[in-house]
Amino acid sequence: WQSRAVPGYVAARPFFACLSRREFPTTVVIRPKERVDYLPEPDIFHDVFGHVPLHADPAFAEFLQDYGSAALVADEHHTERLARLFWYTVEFGLIREAGCTKVYGAGLISSPGESRHCLISPEVDRRPFNMEEACSTPFEIDHYQPTLFVLDSFAQLRDAMRSYAAQVRAAA
Repeated sequence: WQSRAVPGYVAARPFFACLSRREFPTTVVIRPKERVDYLPEPDIFHDVFGHVPLHADPAFAEFLQDYGSAALVADEHHTERLARLFWYTVEFGLIREAGCTKVYGAGLISSPGESRHCLISPEVDRRPFNMEEACSTPFEIDHYQPTLFVLDSFAQLRDAMRSYAAQVRAAA
């Protein structure tokens, strides 16, 4: 994987194309100190601290590349479902390791408040990861997430994406 410096938000199709080539658009601006806990758009802290380390995990890297390739050919229906999948995994994903639930999504990692909240709050519905359910669950971006999905492994995510990518390509 390679990081590609970008000045800010990247539109969907160019973003997916980058992922399909194992390139990650990395924002070069930093959030203001007073917004350290939450920023709706990406910044360099979110990208470098949250996203980039996961590219070193082979299963996650394969998932992300398959995701980008599928998203490039997705119709409107699958594009909406893939956006939800990205939200609940890449941005706001949890994973269970050695019996402990841990944060891996960049949106969670780059928000100290939401990281704590998602792990300890009894108000968060932590569901076992299910591709169909994650792709069907709407989300809102302006508050802490009330529902999150917990992976058993990145291999689980990669394998589920491979199956779903085949469906997306068949529908294209």
